[in-house]
Amino acid sequence: MSTRTKQATQASDVPHHIAIIMDGNGRWAKRRLMPRVAGHRKGVEALRGVIRACAERGVSHLTVFAFSSENWRRPQEEVTLLMELFMRALENEVAKLHENGIRFRVIGDLSGFSERIQTLIRDAEALTRDNTRLTFTVAANYGGRWDIVQAVKKLMLSGVPAGAVNETTLAEQLSIADMPEPDLFIRTGGEQRISNFLMWQLAYTELYFTDALWPDFDAPALDQAIASYRTRERRFGRTSEQLRSAS
Repeated sequence: MSTRTKQATQASDVPHHIAIIMDGNGRWAKRRLMPRVAGHRKGVEALRGVIRACAERGVSHLTVFAFSSENWRRPQEEVTLLMELFMRALENEVAKLHENGIRFRVIGDLSGFSERIQTLIRDAEALTRDNTRLTFTVAANYGGRWDIVQAVKKLMLSGVPAGAVNETTLAEQLSIADMPEPDLFIRTGGEQRISNFLMWQLAYTELYFTDALWPDFDAPALDQAIASYRTRERRFGRTSEQLRSAS
């Protein structure tokens, strides 16, 4: 168990790290008789607002699931449009993030993307590396199982003996090893599963599910999720009585 998860406590007023699965873009568009890509474009607008809201509320880390390793199975036309949207967002949004003191990162297997997208990602990460107001991380061509497997491979390649492998040494090789584990996980769109997102890191995270489709998720909706988080008692294996005695 990591240092952060060892401390059982009442949830603080503001989660340090929020992780989000932004689900429902396609359904949002379908209900309006619009093409799915219109929902994804509207989803980018919603994300812009949530990033701003997180920064204003003192959240230090925001990680979103933008494109899973399984999303390549979608119709080719939609995948192509998603890649174009991703590239346009990198071209148009990163300067604004930088102006607002936000660090940008991408986790996942970047080899699946075009050279142009890979270059834009590297340039964006380099430009914003020293920003400290909020770390905004995009999981793209990412999967939780992939993350664990690549961590194991790193340990094997580094020659770590089996006897030295434990939760700490493995966690140190994961994609967000230098970040606090998520305090609050949000999934929009009505589904209630984590869908191969940050599987290791979500072990002690508070889960929040909402029927709101992602393009409709805004600052008040974020506040509702945070309000729910504040009611949680984070025990990390301890009892409520132990918490009361410790306090």
